[in-house]
Amino acid sequence: MATARPGPNLSRIAASLGVSVATVSNALSGKGRVSAELVERIRATAAELGYIPSQAGRALRTGHSGVLGLVLPDISNPLFPQIAQAIEHAAAVAGYGVLIADSRGDVDMQTEAIHRLVERGVDGMVIVPRRGTRIADADCPVAVIDTPSTPGNTVSADHWQGGREIARHLRNLGHRKILLIGASSASSVQNDRIDGFKSALDADIKTEVLWIERLEERDGPGCLLGLADKVQQGFTAFAAVSDLHALRALTELQRAGIAVPDSASVTGFDDLIWSPVVTPALTTIRMDITAIAEIAITALVSAIQNGGRIKKGSVDEPLSGSRLVIAEKSRVPMQLIVRQSTGPLGLAKTNLSAGELLT
Repeated sequence: MATARPGPNLSRIAASLGVSVATVSNALSGKGRVSAELVERIRATAAELGYIPSQAGRALRTGHSGVLGLVLPDISNPLFPQIAQAIEHAAAVAGYGVLIADSRGDVDMQTEAIHRLVERGVDGMVIVPRRGTRIADADCPVAVIDTPSTPGNTVSADHWQGGREIARHLRNLGHRKILLIGASSASSVQNDRIDGFKSALDADIKTEVLWIERLEERDGPGCLLGLADKVQQGFTAFAAVSDLHALRALTELQRAGIAVPDSASVTGFDDLIWSPVVTPALTTIRMDITAIAEIAITALVSAIQNGGRIKKGSVDEPLSGSRLVIAEKSRVPMQLIVRQSTGPLGLAKTNLSAGELLT
């Protein structure tokens, strides 16, 4: 049976040009005294022969593995594969591979994943942290993607500004009684989105926050959120902190016979891949994942290669003890995407009695 032919090594390139292996190695690595003309010839020959440099050999020469770690909190959430793809692309452009670890929503598993990546010799890490994540032994630069209010955050979407954008949209449509829907009050990202939302509202607009985690502790996973009752109480808009929760709200309202947006408006966050194709298409907030990934990787690679800006974590900060990477730009604006799940208050009024609106 035929065996695969190994790729050309430095010896073949050297033999084809009549030079030493050391000269070829120096030319390809940019070291040593090799004339520009010979460097060009060696690189052209290497390309012609299909030479692929050994990552292991490069690691021995440079002290760098050429690999970054990416730690995600829950890859089953459709947002995080999008982030992983953007990080992998930005890293590939910078000449790095990526190892991905999923903590499955558990802080202890996230800490263990971080330790495993350190043991595998990654040059640096990008972490989307769970609340409470701490790194004691990460002997490499770390870029954090969370929210601007997180101590040590490197870069992230401006979640507070995104909340303001949604609030202004619903306010301008005339809604004056709005239910905010979050998953967990322990989430810094969700709290920033809700705080930003509240900051943009006038005093005459009433809001209430529903935390799904607390409701499910009482009534069980997947329980009804009680949104039909909220409509009866006069709520005309439901603003969720993620598209996943917005879809849950949209489904519950529709099953209760409440038309969206005619009787109630629904908004989400993150503009997940299915948000434009649900019925009605979801009004939401989009984060610039590509820009965030590029900023994080640029800052991380700078810290790895050139000793770029790094902040030592304090004892009281998340990720304490790690070398936290500082980026030139730490906040990336979010964009309002208006679709068919929101409409003016007048539509809702036609489907509610005056008594219901005043409750």
